[in-house]
Amino acid sequence: MRDLGLGFGYLMKGQRWVAGHGRWFGFGLLPGLVTLVLYAAALVGLGSGADDLTAWATPFADDWSSPWQGLFRGFLTAFVIGFGLFTAVITFTAVTLLVGQPFYESLSEQVDRTEGGDVPESGLPLWRELWISARDSLRVLTRVVLYGVLLFALGFVPVVGQTVVPVIGFCVSGFFLAEELTAVALQRRGMELRDRLGLLRGRRLLTLGFGVPLTLAFLVPFVAVFLMPGAVAGATLMVRDLVGPDADDADAPPAPAPYGLNKA
Repeated sequence: MRDLGLGFGYLMKGQRWVAGHGRWFGFGLLPGLVTLVLYAAALVGLGSGADDLTAWATPFADDWSSPWQGLFRGFLTAFVIGFGLFTAVITFTAVTLLVGQPFYESLSEQVDRTEGGDVPESGLPLWRELWISARDSLRVLTRVVLYGVLLFALGFVPVVGQTVVPVIGFCVSGFFLAEELTAVALQRRGMELRDRLGLLRGRRLLTLGFGVPLTLAFLVPFVAVFLMPGAVAGATLMVRDLVGPDADDADAPPAPAPYGLNKA
């Protein structure tokens, strides 16, 4: 259980780091603000067009009598809006990290630089880094969706579905959120998705202690924007201890192969 507290401690250390480096905090806010504006515009468009979308998708209900047509299409409209909000929540971090790849990589490098020791660099061109980030984010999102479908089905189980399943859901979301954030520092160290997942599974409680509180906070998009720079900084600090020279042998990951040789 000690690792849970350590994981939360890294999250707090990251927030303190950006608080003490105000220029980097402002620098790290930009990608989140851009993504938030894009998502807000998309959700406003979805909300204003949801009625027309459901009417277009259900022509068979045109001749239904009142109130059945209104109830049916109203339910579908609510479902479309709810699904859009759910999609926005689970993809916000991945899209923000993709949009802000150069920003967050620079922030992560600065954390390494101020903490001393080596400052790893991937040595890859920007387009290659963006491609790897997008590819890995899609793979992570696929895993999250599969877990989400399973947990949604288990949610109908009496008692367990209303108690245990939501807790598991937050743990799954927290684990993969931590993976996406630590990927910024681990990709610079040449570590691919499979190795990153293995590293985090080896310290599962540490990972959950870092990721679950962020998952709860990130349910509010505005909060996510302001916590993101500190989350990247905290993830970098955690990575430094996980793969640094002082890491325990049992916790140290295998030496990563160059990109393209490992397949996640």
